[in-house]
Amino acid sequence: MVERIVTKRNMLAACQQVVSNKGAAGVDGLGVRSLADHLRVHGEGLATAVCAGSYLPQAILGVAIPKSKGGTRLLGIPTVTDRLLQQAVHQVVMPLFEVEFKAHSYGFRPGRSAHQAVQRAQRNINEGYQHIVDIDLKSFFDEVDHGVLLQLLYRKVKCPLTMLLIRRWLRAPIQVDGKLVKRRKGVPQGSPLSPLLSNIMLHELDRELERQGLRYVRYADDFSIYLKYKSQARKIGNSIYLFLRDRLKLPINRAKSGIRKPVQFELLGYGFVPTYEKGVKGQYQLVVGAQGWQTLKRKVKAITRKTAPLPLAERIRRLKRVQRGWLNYFRMASMWGKLRDVDGWVRNRLRYCIWKDWKKPERKRKNLIRLGVDQQHAYAWSRTRKGGWAIAQSPILNSTITLSRLAKRGYEAMLSHYRKVAPHLNEPLYTRPVRTVV
Repeated sequence: MVERIVTKRNMLAACQQVVSNKGAAGVDGLGVRSLADHLRVHGEGLATAVCAGSYLPQAILGVAIPKSKGGTRLLGIPTVTDRLLQQAVHQVVMPLFEVEFKAHSYGFRPGRSAHQAVQRAQRNINEGYQHIVDIDLKSFFDEVDHGVLLQLLYRKVKCPLTMLLIRRWLRAPIQVDGKLVKRRKGVPQGSPLSPLLSNIMLHELDRELERQGLRYVRYADDFSIYLKYKSQARKIGNSIYLFLRDRLKLPINRAKSGIRKPVQFELLGYGFVPTYEKGVKGQYQLVVGAQGWQTLKRKVKAITRKTAPLPLAERIRRLKRVQRGWLNYFRMASMWGKLRDVDGWVRNRLRYCIWKDWKKPERKRKNLIRLGVDQQHAYAWSRTRKGGWAIAQSPILNSTITLSRLAKRGYEAMLSHYRKVAPHLNEPLYTRPVRTVV
């Protein structure tokens, strides 16, 4: 197998994938832009070292990144050389396991997505499986047992040199704040191989769930089981807890795990609320979860912060990129009314930035006159003692810095883009009101 890994064709394909993934440099400071030249010069020596079993991975650079729900997560960044070799191994090993992976595993697999996982969960709920066993694996990527994982790998990967290479990557130390820390468990998040290794590990869970004939959805380490009765859910939850603890040696975060009803449950950012239509009972539609709205709010605030030294055109360009990416992900959710409110809030923040950019009272007066305000009102508003946020929401800016004028500068309302990406949800469905976080 190792000869297939280091073939010129496979290595070039791996190089292209690593470069397209971008990412930061590792401990050696070599960036992805230099990878092609580095491979051209050192490729043969690298292949020889791998085939001889003498290649030693470099340390992983540990970077703490904030979690969406608070706290930090340690991201491991291998060197680009190690990322290249891991991608090359991934391309050869992945097809061996992909044929056995189960249909309800959706994470990090070709032709599968988070949207498919959410739709499968909605289908389960709407078919009456409304007692959900929601299990949170405690720091999964940091807790993977190397012995269990290597044993599972060896079922398909019989090549000793490939197994040695993977074992060395798993044991490579991580550099945190300039100090090297030994690793005896866990798979570093940020490496090309970690998604495949996580799926290989949790494939055993999929097999157990299917052996028991259960409905489930798994996206990487995020999984949930759907049952009709609460008594079943309790029994299954306890048995799966024991399976994870005893067979896979994976700890569970008991505080975040439990049996949920659909309205208490969120999956990959999506929530579930009942559809209140005449003659329809027990059906749920998708909405954006509270964390999804908070993420959008945080990103929009960073772009439209009045103290950020950005021209209006750049603000709108960044805003459009963030909003489109967010809407493309949450396009399956029903959010007509909320988006209308959020659009109004975003426009007021843009008006606040424009008002702040005008700075001096005389400049404000002249700009208001150019926008059609009469002399008397322009003078009065330019000298007002009201705060900028109050002015942004006032009739004076709402009637001058209008939606059409913002559109000429490149602004697009989220509701307009939502109509394009989710035409089937253009008409709002009646649901109980859910508080908008803005």
